[in-house]
Amino acid sequence: MQNLILIVHAQAQQDLGDQLRRLTQIQGFSFTSVEGHSAHSDQDPFMSARDKVVGYVPRVRVDILLEDTAIAEVLAALRTGGKLNERGIYWITPVVEYGRL
Repeated sequence: MQNLILIVHAQAQQDLGDQLRRLTQIQGFSFTSVEGHSAHSDQDPFMSARDKVVGYVPRVRVDILLEDTAIAEVLAALRTGGKLNERGIYWITPVVEYGRL
């Protein structure tokens, strides 16, 4: 089991959510509102005047638990079928244990 973590611009949340719900490999996902700053923030065309003054860009973090075999397929679907337009980053972490409380 792996945790696929995505960070995307907040404006992409609805489109991303719609796309994730269509993927049969995904049983569920979580959205968390975050703010970020990077060396490329000034080049972000979706950055508002407020964001430029404050220095942080509103983003959404998405956590998706996936079987190891599903990761490549989900990433391919996100790259080709969505409206993200390279407006996000991702990384994958191993899940040591998973269960319900």
